[in-house]
Amino acid sequence: MSNSIEIISWNVNGIRAVGNKEALKWIDERNPDILCLQEIKALEEQIPIDLFDKKYADTLVNSATKKGYSGTMTYSSIKSDYNSTCRDIDTLSEGRIVETHYGDIVLFNIYFPNGQKDDERLAHKMKFYDDFLSYSEKLREEGKSIIICGDVNTAHREIDLSNPKANSKTSGFLPAERAWIDKLIEHGYIDTFRYVNGDETNRFSWWSYRSGARLKNIGWRIDYFFISEDLCENLEDAFILDEITGSDHCPVGIIISI
Repeated sequence: MSNSIEIISWNVNGIRAVGNKEALKWIDERNPDILCLQEIKALEEQIPIDLFDKKYADTLVNSATKKGYSGTMTYSSIKSDYNSTCRDIDTLSEGRIVETHYGDIVLFNIYFPNGQKDDERLAHKMKFYDDFLSYSEKLREEGKSIIICGDVNTAHREIDLSNPKANSKTSGFLPAERAWIDKLIEHGYIDTFRYVNGDETNRFSWWSYRSGARLKNIGWRIDYFFISEDLCENLEDAFILDEITGSDHCPVGIIISI
C-alpha cells in the first residue's frame, strides 16, 4: 500500500533570522510530511525550538564546521532507516547534505556550492556535482529510488531566469553548470517542476535582495526536486510556493506516493 506524502524544501538563508520573523509558522497549517531546509547557518543547539508547533519523528541537522555558514537539516514524520552527511562528497565539511533512507527510497537534502567567488570555488562546485552524481548512481545500481531536493545554485534553461543573456558568463548560468543538469537528466533524473508544469515561464525560487527584484519578479529558478525516473508514476504534483517570504529563496515542493 502506498501513501501520498508532501516534501517541501527551502533555503532559509539563516534559520535564526527566519525564526525571528516567525517565517516558518505556516508549517503548522501546511503540515508537510518532510521538510528539508538549506543554509541554516547554525549549530544544532542554536536552532530555535519554537519555529513551529508540529512535531517530527526525525530531526537531522548537518552544520558546517565554519560557524554561521551553510548547513542543512531535515525534519521527517517518517523515521529513516539510515542517514548520512556524505563527507566523501562534502569534503570541506560545510554541512551541505542530509541523506535519509526510507526503505528503497533515498532522499537527498542538498545545499550545492555557489561558484561565484572565484575559479577555485567554481572548480569545487563542479567536483561536488560530479561526486554527488557518481554516488547517486551507485545507489541506483543497488536498487534504490532517488529524490534530490535543495538549492542547486544553477538555473538550467533560459526560461529559468529573468535575464539569461546578461548572466551567460555568471556562475549559476555558465555552460558547464547547465551541462551538468543536462547530464543529470540524461542519467534518468526528472526535473519535477518541469515535468508537471511544462515550460511555464516567470516561475522563480530566488530573487536578489537588491533593486526590489522580488517585487518585480526578476529572479532565478535554482531550487529543485529531481526524482529518478522509476518514481515518475508516483509523482502527483510539483510546485513553487512563491507567496511565502522570509528568505531570498521561496520553498518548493512535491507530492509523491511512496
